[in-house]
Amino acid sequence: MLVLAGTLGGVVLLLVAGLWLGQRRLIYLPDTGPVPAAGTVLPGARDVVLETADGPALGAWFVPAEGPRREVTVLVANGNAGDRSLRAPLAAALRAEGFDVLLFDYRGYGDNPGSPSEEGLAADARAAHHHLVTEQAVPPQRLILLGESLGAAVAARLATEAPVAGMVLRSPFTDLAAVAERLYPVVPVRWLLADRFPVAELVARAGVPTTVVFGEGDRIIPPAQSKAVAEAAGAEVVAVPDADHNDAVLGHGPGVVGAVVRLADALGRPAG
Repeated sequence: MLVLAGTLGGVVLLLVAGLWLGQRRLIYLPDTGPVPAAGTVLPGARDVVLETADGPALGAWFVPAEGPRREVTVLVANGNAGDRSLRAPLAAALRAEGFDVLLFDYRGYGDNPGSPSEEGLAADARAAHHHLVTEQAVPPQRLILLGESLGAAVAARLATEAPVAGMVLRSPFTDLAAVAERLYPVVPVRWLLADRFPVAELVARAGVPTTVVFGEGDRIIPPAQSKAVAEAAGAEVVAVPDADHNDAVLGHGPGVVGAVVRLADALGRPAG
């Protein structure tokens, strides 16, 4: 019996050690191959470079609006997987509604150098905001953040650090530990996690107009967590029936795009 207990204890210790050492490989799932030129995917879009405060230069796409311009720009904070090219349908749907859009990849994603971390992604988002405000001359009061899943945490933190008009958070979790606890219920993940992403806490501090969009059939981020984020933010809620986490209807469907449109309409037209 003592031998069995010792063996089980050793297995648990190995599991904990493995999760500690490899946790970021479980959190961040980048595509690391070359990213196509912006204009080959979205005609009229152009490649831009974002300069981060701590070093890595990041590849990004600036996608200008089509048709009547709203004079509102959408900064997209990606989820934890893929690269910016996977968000091309979202950018296409937004530009068709008159928005300029910035798609960018975090460090370690696409062809960007570096390794992702919570602090690294925060620095990357600040670089994207700085680029839009300084290089593209976007007034912060005409800038909307759109964060998807993990990117909701990135957007929420940016909204506490820099001026923005508002944000749309798609499939947000309350904090990263709440997601990890569902996957590893016997592991003390709140003690082990190096990256925290406390979304509910951040949205409460941000104090900007917010809409939360989630799928009622989401099997990765429970709808209850997204609802809790909305409650913390005092946000409008858009529930997409039957939609799972990675369904196209959540990625670039009318629930998400419509939420951005309504937020922009609430801003009105710029003076002058």
